[in-house]
Amino acid sequence: MRNVRSSDGTSIAFDRSGQGPALILVAGATATRAAEAAISAHLAPHFTVFAYDRRGRGDSGDTPPYAVEREVEDIETLITEAGGSAFVFGHSSGAVLALEAARLLPSKIKKLAIYEPPFIIDDSRPPVPQDYVAHLNELIAAGRRGEAVEYFMTDAMLVPAEMVAQMRNSPMWPQIEAVAHTIPYDGTIMGDTMRGNPSTLRKWASVTVPTLVMVGGASHAFFHNGTQTLVDLLPNAQHRTLAGQDHGPADEVLVPVLVAFFKGRDNRFQ
Repeated sequence: MRNVRSSDGTSIAFDRSGQGPALILVAGATATRAAEAAISAHLAPHFTVFAYDRRGRGDSGDTPPYAVEREVEDIETLITEAGGSAFVFGHSSGAVLALEAARLLPSKIKKLAIYEPPFIIDDSRPPVPQDYVAHLNELIAAGRRGEAVEYFMTDAMLVPAEMVAQMRNSPMWPQIEAVAHTIPYDGTIMGDTMRGNPSTLRKWASVTVPTLVMVGGASHAFFHNGTQTLVDLLPNAQHRTLAGQDHGPADEVLVPVLVAFFKGRDNRFQ
């Protein structure tokens, strides 16, 4: 484990592995860098991989008040550590954070790949509640971390309540509760983009970096609709469906696509 200091002094923990051009992995809600270990190992023969704990998680620090811009600065600090420019891959809400980083750091991100940003741009699934982030913060402030995780899973991820009840008894539940206070961070990153309005994605129309937008062939329709809407907005984007995959794509399917895109081995991405 290594550490760097972000612009506001927050310590950001990361693992560095492999060799080749720098690739920064941006995890989704509740995930720590430990969750990136397997994919990092698959990518390490091709890239110098930076897997980091987003602020408030794992071994990284946290400095209130929260702002999305601080998380972009964390990515910028890692890019500086990597030599000044890097490829970036983001998953789920981490994909949206990576997209925002590409908007704010256009000269520092060479290529961007994102998998299933959870945009809700139509009625293909229910929107998240209007007070979603506020209610999460209320639960966290009251020390009801388990309820906050359950609310996130049922209302944002649409996990059936009976499945969440089973998860509460699993070994993973305490790990998720430990980072429950960061779930509102991801809700803040998503902003109004989970309310059924496609116009909320227009802020990223200025992102000109070559971008690969991926979705799983077995994923819910709203992921397909959101990613296609984003690709239609981005001036330099490609859309790729990974056959048979859902919101947690298999490394053996995802990694070859990332290598082909970032290293330019697929003519579709030139």
